[in-house]
Amino acid sequence: MINVDRIYQRVLTLANKEQRGYITPQEFNLFANQAQMDIFEQYFYDLNQFRRIPGNDTQHADMVDMLEEKISVFEVTAALGLVPNPNGVAGNLDTLPRFYRLSNVRSGNTIMESVSRRDFRMFPNSPLAAPTATRPIYMVDTINSVIQIAGDDTLTTADIDYIQSPRIANWTYVVVGEKALLNATSNDYQDFDLHPSEETELVLKILTLAGITLKDPNLFQAAASEDGKNIQQEKQ
Repeated sequence: MINVDRIYQRVLTLANKEQRGYITPQEFNLFANQAQMDIFEQYFYDLNQFRRIPGNDTQHADMVDMLEEKISVFEVTAALGLVPNPNGVAGNLDTLPRFYRLSNVRSGNTIMESVSRRDFRMFPNSPLAAPTATRPIYMVDTINSVIQIAGDDTLTTADIDYIQSPRIANWTYVVVGEKALLNATSNDYQDFDLHPSEETELVLKILTLAGITLKDPNLFQAAASEDGKNIQQEKQ
């Protein structure tokens, strides 16, 4: 995790609040979570890109290993309740805490096969491809966040391996003498969920967003330029 107060203080200092304007806690929390999700979602695009090119055996320097390490802390398994439906059984993915991306669907030791919506409709009518209790299939309805399973109508739960989204960072505070002071004992206080190596990236992305709000093109350009240099260096 990354300490949310440390990031806030660095952002305020680098933004030079006395001259450019004060970034309120509410603004910071909005910027912070936008920046956190930008970094988190970029992991998957970068992983796809780096898997296409040769890696290396240097310890702590292979980009695929580094990205998988950063993603691994968000990988969890949970039991999803299922209910009968016309196509077999179904479950609501929104009931899974902080569901972001599906990895596997399992029934005991059986890993179910993921199929397209078209194949999910066609396979049950095929003598060879029809799903069974030992070879169930599933499809994900992303619009409604529902998973449909065919092959075993007796299932009441399925084990879902999935990736959670980061917790919502929250710099909580109390107002003393018209000044917001950190209140780290608040129930909704939350540090960033990202790997510690993302601290600099977080600061730069938050400063970029703050530059837009403060209508300061110099701050925006400086932070965006530095962020671009870091990204270019990582992908060389």
